[in-house]
Amino acid sequence: MENPLVLTFDVGTQSTRCLLVRPDGEFEDICQIKYGDDPYYSRQPGWAEQRPDFYYDRICEAGRTICERNSDKLGRVIAVTLTVIRDTVMCLDSENKPLRDIILWLDKRQADFNDPFPLHKKLMFRVAGMQEATKIIYRASASNWIQQYQPDIWAKTAKYVMLPTYLNYKMTGQLCDSEANMIGHIPFDYKNRDWRKKHDLSRCICDVPDEKLCRLVKSGETIGHITAEFSAASGVPENLPLIATGSDKGCETLGLSVIRENKAAISLGTTATIQLALKRYVEPQRFMPAYPAVPNDMFNPEIEIYRGFWLISWFVKEFGAEEAAEAKELGCSPEQLLDQRIEKLPPGCEGLLLQPYWTPGVINPTSKGAVVGFADYHTRYHLYRAIIEGLGFELYQSLKIMEKRAKLKVDEIYLGGGGARSDIVCRIFADIMGLPVKRIQTHEACSIGASMVAFVAKGIFDSYDSAIESMVHEKDVFLPEENTHATYMDIYHGAYSKIFGKLEPIYKKIIKITKRRNVQ
Repeated sequence: MENPLVLTFDVGTQSTRCLLVRPDGEFEDICQIKYGDDPYYSRQPGWAEQRPDFYYDRICEAGRTICERNSDKLGRVIAVTLTVIRDTVMCLDSENKPLRDIILWLDKRQADFNDPFPLHKKLMFRVAGMQEATKIIYRASASNWIQQYQPDIWAKTAKYVMLPTYLNYKMTGQLCDSEANMIGHIPFDYKNRDWRKKHDLSRCICDVPDEKLCRLVKSGETIGHITAEFSAASGVPENLPLIATGSDKGCETLGLSVIRENKAAISLGTTATIQLALKRYVEPQRFMPAYPAVPNDMFNPEIEIYRGFWLISWFVKEFGAEEAAEAKELGCSPEQLLDQRIEKLPPGCEGLLLQPYWTPGVINPTSKGAVVGFADYHTRYHLYRAIIEGLGFELYQSLKIMEKRAKLKVDEIYLGGGGARSDIVCRIFADIMGLPVKRIQTHEACSIGASMVAFVAKGIFDSYDSAIESMVHEKDVFLPEENTHATYMDIYHGAYSKIFGKLEPIYKKIIKITKRRNVQ
């Protein structure tokens, strides 16, 4: 077909996008549906839920807008793709209807650890040094919580699925999903890209019966075809194939052109992540899996900062009222004004350091955020820059951990996500990393990656290499300044890398005291 297009849906934490993507990596049209101030709701502190068809309705709204505006181009669409936020789960009944609201990846409810593991597995976990890690993962599993606190819901659950699996069903009538989407607290064997066998050591940590799990397909395979019902609701032409892709972060890494060991992809979204792309399976950290990449023969070792560039939104909400009001008058974003006001601040913010652990992770469950080094000359602009530098230091540390474990050396960084729009963020990251930091022609790298899968699957390109050559174009390169990098390394090795070890005993005391007070 001449001038083919792929219709891509990108379902994120803050918005849903629909895009018409060309083989040269440019867009015929984009529609973004923002969720507003309440992208989820919390029945209790730390919970994050959404109604079952919230995201489906946004897909339909975005699809209608794009298809109405581009009715003369729909005949050129060869396929549809979908990429969705990870570790976001649903319970479906025997007719694939939702039994409860969606539990998002942001949700921090905890299941009770009531000594559920068989004795022989407990002994094996202890010998392997996994005892504490298995408890943490068990408590974080939404399926374990549902079994304990909503047993009636669990008894009626015929399928326990990820959000993209449900959306696939709503679009095609087929309840199946890509192996590269199975990232979360589920019994998935990441190395072998399949459901864990019953005898697997760690199956008991997030055990879901086989009959409640969905059918899996390879990335690039056809999940099904657009149904008449979805076509009527969304405007998307009936019978178009829906091509399996992968998670939002995996698609973004591919869309940033990272399919070689010498490259790393940093995503500065609600969650900040750093990913590698390897032909071999390497755990990024002890007991943490490498995720299945979108290319079926690759893996994405990843380290995640849960509250990544959400911290920027948090700062604007809590401390940036002046910039928010001024930005509204000027027709720009508060972040743009704040970026201007931190440009002249020196590297290291005159002694102010921030560790961005606003939400603890599996590896450091006792951590809390820390700001160290306040003095009377510090302003809120110092704090804003310290957030950016803190994220940079943490991602630098993560890169070094993964380089050591994978026995490789990264020599260039590709930056994506909303945070990558900022030139000063890119410069700070280049100076911290001591490596070239590159931006491509668009901030919609996730959609580029998802569309790329369809173009390869439909034969427009014969490989991901040729697809990248056509669809990904380096737009900006930020080179590190040698003296500034040296300053950042002095700060990192002399101070930042020591903060967590020094403060961890205090964090544990705070958690213990807080729990005791809450009980009382």
